[in-house]
Amino acid sequence: MADPVRDAASAPPAPPGGVSDPPGATGPARTRWEDRVGAAVLAALALITFANVLARYFTSQSFAWTEELSIALMVVLTLVAAGGAVVRDRHIRIEFFFGQGSPGRRRGLGLLSALATAIAFGLLAVLGGRLAYDDFIYEVTSPGIGVPQWWYTVCLPVFAAAITARALQRFARLRKQR
Repeated sequence: MADPVRDAASAPPAPPGGVSDPPGATGPARTRWEDRVGAAVLAALALITFANVLARYFTSQSFAWTEELSIALMVVLTLVAAGGAVVRDRHIRIEFFFGQGSPGRRRGLGLLSALATAIAFGLLAVLGGRLAYDDFIYEVTSPGIGVPQWWYTVCLPVFAAAITARALQRFARLRKQR
């Protein structure tokens, strides 16, 4: 049986704005779509890699498609994890400036950080969308197995837009707080 008092005492401090999950939280408050997608992508990566290892062990040949697909899945995993970090306020920051300040200063820096994140990933979504569109229009194929390259590049604008939305949600939550 979990001890909520001990769990709360040993939990890391909540970030300003109170958007982190409470200690011991489970269910919808704790599990987000980023968590489920990330777990599925990680499982797919593990299965693909394991299948490739088995194939090399038993046949001295590897599957040609595994490296290309693994790289694409790692990009998806990175973007999904970045979205989870934005919603939980777990991105890297300079704690000296953030933690030493007043609550107003922390709120201001949080607003600035959320806005900068939204702008950066918004630009990445637009530029990634142009890249995927070009790959589609010019019928670019992947170098390893020859599938349409846009199958891979379309993930960039989709997940960058999701991160932008998460950053804007964070900005709105911090803005409402006083």
